[in-house]
Amino acid sequence: MSLPDAFHDIAKRVNNWGRWGSGDEIGTLNLITDDVVRQAAATVRTGHRVPLALPLQQDGVQTGMIPGRVNPLHAMVQINQEIFGPGTVACSDDVVTMGLQAATHWDALPHVSHSGRLYNGRPAHTVTAHGGAGFSGIGTVRHVVSRGVLLDVARARGTDRLDGGYAVTPEDLDAAEELAGTRVRAGDVVLVRTGQIQACLAGDRHGYAYPSPGLSIRTPEWFHARDVAAVANDTLTFEVFPPEVEDLWLPVHALDLVEMGMPQGQNWNLEKLSTACGEAGRYAFLLTATPEPFTGATGSPVAPVAVL
Repeated sequence: MSLPDAFHDIAKRVNNWGRWGSGDEIGTLNLITDDVVRQAAATVRTGHRVPLALPLQQDGVQTGMIPGRVNPLHAMVQINQEIFGPGTVACSDDVVTMGLQAATHWDALPHVSHSGRLYNGRPAHTVTAHGGAGFSGIGTVRHVVSRGVLLDVARARGTDRLDGGYAVTPEDLDAAEELAGTRVRAGDVVLVRTGQIQACLAGDRHGYAYPSPGLSIRTPEWFHARDVAAVANDTLTFEVFPPEVEDLWLPVHALDLVEMGMPQGQNWNLEKLSTACGEAGRYAFLLTATPEPFTGATGSPVAPVAVL
């Protein structure tokens, strides 16, 4: 089934191919300039730090719904081993096997393709079994430090958690922006709270995954108009699931990653941040969220921290 004309119409309106040159690999992260970071640092008032990552553990959010994406499998390879001989300092060491997008993570731009293309018009076949992503892999992202803005859509709608299958619209983003009391601007990293992570934190992994609220196919144009650098939320699938348009799977992924070149993140725990922002009466902060630099990877775990 080919993508509908309505999808391609939106794709044309949000397309950033060539905007930063034909060789560009980081897309909208180019919008995080030194001036943006300097202004982000100026938002820090108390120094209160809020971690946003889920624990990396075997009993994680993955249920097998996404093939091959396994929760972290942790094992000890040394336990108090005197590797330099008896009486020397003893070492303990670990190894882990996991899906790079198993828990709190960033999607790199080649995470999805459509119509045989990746961001900036590169062929989808440049992602290979042995080399991974030949272009725009997560390792090309050297740093993500910017102003973060929490758009607490659940709170703006007067609820603690949006219903499963609810599609977050541009109008919802407008309402959350009004609640935040600040306008999203170029280079910001936007965090969209739905409250869905509460199911995960309560141990309901299947209920967390499906049905899930998430971003509507209409939201990429909102982010494009504001020149947002990256977007993350507190759901497994990022966009509404099941899809709002029947049989149109992952259209928001394709518009964000392929057309705009805008990284997106999933499984971010925004509950404590929602509380902290509500108590402080401000929703903008310094955000540090640099991914692990796996060469050729199409995603990476991240341990974001918001500094108020």
